[in-house]
Order: sequence, then C-alpha cells, then structure tokens
Amino acid sequence: MADKDKNKPEYQLVLPEEDTRGPASSSTSAEVKPKAQKTKAEKPPKAKSHAALWVVLIITLLLVLALGAAAYWYVWKKDNNSQVLLEQQTLQQDALESLNNENMTLQQQLVALEDSKNELAQAVSTLTDKTESMQLQTEQLVSQLSDMEGRRPSDWLLAEADYLVRMAGRKVWLEKDINTAILLLRNADERLQELSDPSVIPIRGYIAEDIQSLRQVNTVDRAQLALSLSSLLSKADELPLHTFTRPKDTADSEEVSESIDDWQTNLAKVWHDIVDDFISVRRDDTPVAPMMSAEQQWLYKEQFKLQIMQAQSAAIAAQSDLYTTSVQNAVALLNSKFDTQSPSVQGALSTLTVLLDANIEENLPESLTTTAPLQRLMEKRINGAYGNGTEAL
Repeated sequence: MADKDKNKPEYQLVLPEEDTRGPASSSTSAEVKPKAQKTKAEKPPKAKSHAALWVVLIITLLLVLALGAAAYWYVWKKDNNSQVLLEQQTLQQDALESLNNENMTLQQQLVALEDSKNELAQAVSTLTDKTESMQLQTEQLVSQLSDMEGRRPSDWLLAEADYLVRMAGRKVWLEKDINTAILLLRNADERLQELSDPSVIPIRGYIAEDIQSLRQVNTVDRAQLALSLSSLLSKADELPLHTFTRPKDTADSEEVSESIDDWQTNLAKVWHDIVDDFISVRRDDTPVAPMMSAEQQWLYKEQFKLQIMQAQSAAIAAQSDLYTTSVQNAVALLNSKFDTQSPSVQGALSTLTVLLDANIEENLPESLTTTAPLQRLMEKRINGAYGNGTEAL
C-alpha cells in the first residue's frame, strides 16, 4: 500500500459519487480533504533529499579534480627530477672523459720522459767510455814521459803542452767547463812558447783557433737553471689552485633615517628588508667554473711537477726544444689551473718567465783542432828519440 501511495501523483482529483444518500456524500468529501492535506505535508522532505544529493555530487567532483591535479603535479615533478638527473649524469660523464684525456696525456708525457732519461743514460755511458779511453791515453802518455826522462827539456815542455790540451778537451766534453778549458789551452800555448821552436808555430795557431771557438760557446750555467727548477718543484704542492669562490653580495642595504617625518619611507624600507630576507633574486651573467675535486687538484699539481722535471732534465742534457716546450707548458698550466692572484703563483710565473728566456743550446766543437797536430809532433819526437838514436830533435 505504501508503494502504491508513492506512485500516485501528489494531487488527486476526487469526484464525488452520485448518491442519493446525502449523508454518505458528505462523509466522502470529508475523507478526501485529509488525504490532500497529508500529501502536501510530505512534500518538503523530498526537496531536502535532492539538495543533499547535489552537495554529495559536487564534493565528489571536487575530490576527483583534486586527485587529478595531484596526479598531474606528481607526474610533472617526476619528469623534472628525471631531466635534472639526466643532465647531472651528462655533466659527470663529460668530466670523466676530460679526466681520462688528461690521464692519457700525462701517460704520454711520462713515456716521453722515460725516453729522454734513456737517451741521457746512453749519453752518460758514451761519455764514460770516452773518459776511460782518455784516461788510458793519459796513462800511456805518462808512461811515455817516464821513458823520456833525461831527454831534452823541450820534450818535456812539448809533452806537458799535449797533456794540457787533452785536459782541456776533457773539461769541454765531460765537465762542460769552458773557462777552465780556455785556461788550460793558454797554459799549453805558454809551454810551446818557451820552446822557442819555429816548428810549433802552426800548433800555436791551432790553439788560438780553439780558444776563439770556445769563447763563442754559449756559457749559460745549466746547473743553476736545474737548481732553480728544483726549487720550484719543491714548492709545487704549496701553490694554490683556482677553485670556485662564491661571489660577494654587493647589494647595499637601505638605511633607516632618524627623522620622524620620514616614517612612511622608513616603514617601506623596513618592509623591503623583511621581504628581501625571504625572497631574493639577483642576476649574475658571469659563468661559474665547477669546483675541482681532490683528484683533479692532485692531477694538475702532478702535471706541473712533470713539466718542471722534464725542463730540468732538458736543461742538464742541453736539449733546447724540450726545455722551451716544458717551461711553456708549465706557464700555461699555472695561468689556467692555478690562482694567479696568489703571490706564490705570481713568483713562480716570474721565475719561469726568466728561465724561459735562457738559451741552453749547446754549440760545443766536436773536437779541438790542436789535438791531432800536437799528437803527431809528439810521436815524431818519440820516434826520433827512440827509433833513431843519432837523430837529435
């Protein structure tokens, strides 16, 4: 019955039945009126239920929109984080490739240094052989002088001159002492001058030529250059590198005046200071170099040491091209990777600049022109003294 009443319309038209009975009809109409009133009383609760349904629908729609916005924000944030991570990985890979290239360059330089050391060892071995040969010749000469004891004083002076010439050659090629070699040649010329023998005048001419050629030799002190480079090598670890420094904030803070009339301006300044403490935006177009890692700092200092050691080895071996290249590489490394504002780095740059201008090229003569003629004259005198006893020379 309740279902049937709900399906009925809210308002019903009730027609009175024709009946002859008057009292019955009046009772029917009396029954219809209370039903109509009851229907009108049930109408407001239905309106309230529809409004609640709309509220629920709106809340559900807002929740769906909020969930969709949250999901969109999450996806967008995740994409941005992935992009930043990818860029960081790319930068790290580039830095790793650069470090690998520098390591390869360092290895190549080490190989070149080993080659130069091997060449230097071979040169030392060759000079050692020459020294042994000259010592043997000296011993032979001393033995010949001992055999010539009691002969003419001129023979002694000639042998002494030959010994001095040989010692001058030893000073030139083994000890690189040009000044002492020139002094020995002068002493040999004085010995020949004491002979008062016209046959030794050509030999004295050869001695004069040798002295002149030795004076034209580059007399740079390679030992001093090597010591200067060694002092730089000992201070290499103390040189500061050019690392990242945060730029100073040059923004001037607004000062509050003490005048009461400027209360509005002072209030605005205080407000700006408070806001600037929370949000501050400044533009800086200067490119910022990445901070050096500990491995990079060690690598740059080792590269600088390698160039200094290579220049030192080249200075001792009189290799002008290698010396110039090594010093130039060291200067370039100081300018690019070290703090050029530091006094220690500036001192190292000035020292390397002075050393770069030094000429270490070695233009020593291959041999002394006096050696062969004087040796032939000595052999002639010895053969004359011992081969032909009647011949007096």
